[in-house]
Amino acid sequence: MIERFLRPPSGTAEWLADALRVVGLLSVFVAGFVWSPTDAGILAFTLPALVLPRFLGVRAGFDILFSVSVLVAAWSNVIDLYRTVPGWDLLVHFECTGVLAVMLYVFAGRLRIIPDVVGTRPPARTPIVLATIIGLAISALWEMVEWAGYTFITDEIFVEYADTIGDMAAGGLGALVGGLIATRVHLLE
Repeated sequence: MIERFLRPPSGTAEWLADALRVVGLLSVFVAGFVWSPTDAGILAFTLPALVLPRFLGVRAGFDILFSVSVLVAAWSNVIDLYRTVPGWDLLVHFECTGVLAVMLYVFAGRLRIIPDVVGTRPPARTPIVLATIIGLAISALWEMVEWAGYTFITDEIFVEYADTIGDMAAGGLGALVGGLIATRVHLLE
């Protein structure tokens, strides 16, 4: 994995993916200076996710989609889109959880937790089932982080039962769709 991470980018799409990682890093500082330390922390939370595609060696298009999704999810919190744009919360939970679930499916393959996805075509049901399970777990974790932020950091984080269940359902559905797409699209270089 280290070799893949250290390999220089080749082609416009790989350069763009790396540029998004720089945007993520700069976002932490911008949020810290313009908004608040809490907002900088929210964006710092994205940094490990932004480098994961490089370690895994996913295709540049998937890397870009993943990175944009993670940045949009974090910035949506900072600039309050979740509260001000109706339906935005569910849309981001659907799309971002779907992309995260597929990336973690690839990660599990690379770690040999599941059969490696490199050079093989698993049965179609494998990414569908595993991405959905991973997505539901991500959704639960996401909601626990929101609750912990609300309980221990700031009461500005919106936490409500119906919102939590809706977000988890949207995330699970997004992961299912991500798994379906993963059966048809080659994810790795």
